[in-house]
Amino acid sequence: MSVQALQCKECHETYPLEARYVCDGCFGPLEVAYDLSGIDAAHARRRIQAGPHSIWRYADFLPFERAPRSALAPGLTPLVKADRLAERLGLREVWVKNDAANPTHSFKDRVVAVALAKARELGYEVVACASTGNLANAVAAHAAAEGLASYVFIPADLEEQKVLATGVYGTNLVAVRGNYDDVNRLCTELSHDREWAFVNVNVRPYYAEGSKTLSYEIAEQLGFELPDRVVAPIASGSLFTKIARGFEEWLEVGLLEGRVPVMDGAQAAGCSPVATAFSEGWEVCKPVKPHTIAKSLAIGNPADGPYALELARRSGGTIESVTDEEICAGIRLLAETTGIFTETAGGVTAAVLAKLAAAGSIDPEERVVAVITGEGLKTLDTVRGTFQTHEIDPTVSSFEGALGRAAVAA
Repeated sequence: MSVQALQCKECHETYPLEARYVCDGCFGPLEVAYDLSGIDAAHARRRIQAGPHSIWRYADFLPFERAPRSALAPGLTPLVKADRLAERLGLREVWVKNDAANPTHSFKDRVVAVALAKARELGYEVVACASTGNLANAVAAHAAAEGLASYVFIPADLEEQKVLATGVYGTNLVAVRGNYDDVNRLCTELSHDREWAFVNVNVRPYYAEGSKTLSYEIAEQLGFELPDRVVAPIASGSLFTKIARGFEEWLEVGLLEGRVPVMDGAQAAGCSPVATAFSEGWEVCKPVKPHTIAKSLAIGNPADGPYALELARRSGGTIESVTDEEICAGIRLLAETTGIFTETAGGVTAAVLAKLAAAGSIDPEERVVAVITGEGLKTLDTVRGTFQTHEIDPTVSSFEGALGRAAVAA
């Protein structure tokens, strides 16, 4: 496949493949446009299966003429068949795409690897980002591995674990007194007069392409078949829409047969502009001030919110929100049935999956994939106090006294 140009999502004006993210004519967002007409499905499948054990096996579908290399190679994370979770929910077949298995333990490694490869191709020596946490970890780590200087901007109230897991890489870490939307506005201003590649600002069209590799992997790991339904979290809406785009591209070239899965989006009730717009029948999202434990999803003014709405409606899906209490229950549900410990964003996904199953919104015979985007060790405070630890003396009698003889016999 040949990468062609940057193209406006609204008016379809095209631009050269450079560091640019907004249309000069209508101010619409830009995305990468490809020519799929020359793809032979059988040849493409062989190239994928012979490719490296990372996202770069899908390089023919990413914005590069030649496959890049990166010091940290994300991708090919486990797709786990979650039979006990399916049984708990009354469903036949549930799979968990565990993207916590990436180098910095979130799906952000995918988008950052693509963004940094393009930044280097464009000649940048400094990379930067506005982040709710996982992106901060990934930019700092990948920049360190590639020998690039980096600046990471975060809200000052970010979870301590994510701050520590960013600063350790030696980045220039800047905590801004404000929420993510304030941080993003600052970074947009800074991008105007600095020769830096802000991964989610001026090179955002390339960065977003990395999320397509999630759908490529899901399809490949299912034997080049599609799931019936995907449940994924929504922050800006980019991940959600690009997962569908990946399926659409492979359907177009003949690597897959069928239709795009039903796409269900998941938000936290404390920051749910897209879910609210969906339930109200709006075409646009009304910005909100976030207040939720799911800080990695706390984007009050989501750039791709309207496109997420359109996708959910077009695919027959929905966008639901869950409370902080339901998020904590979702974390426990996933952990207790799959052995996968996710952060709050994954708790949102698991909770929305449970909510849809309980409401009868999912046909029990469907093949469902839940996308888990981050690692639970990054948000440990959410599980503090949710279980009991039995402290005992080092004697059998003390053990039996605390847990009972039945526990010993078992």
